[in-house]
Amino acid sequence: MIALIDYGSGNLRSVHNALLRVGAPVQIVRHGEQLANAHAVVLPGVGAFDDCLHALRQQELLEATRDFIRGGRPFLGICVGYQALFDRSEEFQSCALGLGIFKGPVVRFPPKPGLKIPQIGWNQLRIARPNCPLYQGIPDGSHVYFVHSFFPRPDDPSSVATWTDYGGEFASSVWKDNVFATQFHPEKSQAVGLALLRNFTRLAA
Repeated sequence: MIALIDYGSGNLRSVHNALLRVGAPVQIVRHGEQLANAHAVVLPGVGAFDDCLHALRQQELLEATRDFIRGGRPFLGICVGYQALFDRSEEFQSCALGLGIFKGPVVRFPPKPGLKIPQIGWNQLRIARPNCPLYQGIPDGSHVYFVHSFFPRPDDPSSVATWTDYGGEFASSVWKDNVFATQFHPEKSQAVGLALLRNFTRLAA
């Protein structure tokens, strides 16, 4: 069973539908104890970093998520669920601490002439680690869908699975051991996104 964490994120239904479409045995969970029997976990997200972390804490999902990750089972963070894996965020003078699975801050796109913030729409992936299980069968240069003003800046560049150029390159996904995370939305990225979710589902089999 793949546990899909529901902490009030607005895009839960689209992630749920995408996982079902690739044949994932998915169950929506709202409390930490429900992660115990999961084979894999997906943490989706839209909205603010602090709201995500506070909701996870209130639902006793924060430590449960850390425990799950420490157990070595596959974990996928999406958008704010990606950002939550880092130490902290610069968003709206954030004071919440992230999960700290990856070291580094979440930062805002710097203002540049002609650069629209937030980034909304399709952009390309430069696959930095072709051996990453999420990207098996996905060509370098594939397009995926983004909606964000902030992005993580990993302290360890070797954790970056893909880069994307938007006024300069940023880490559009990361991978460390059993933990995968994407700034883009696989559930909105059509065939490429479904291929990625299918690859993740196979890890949980």
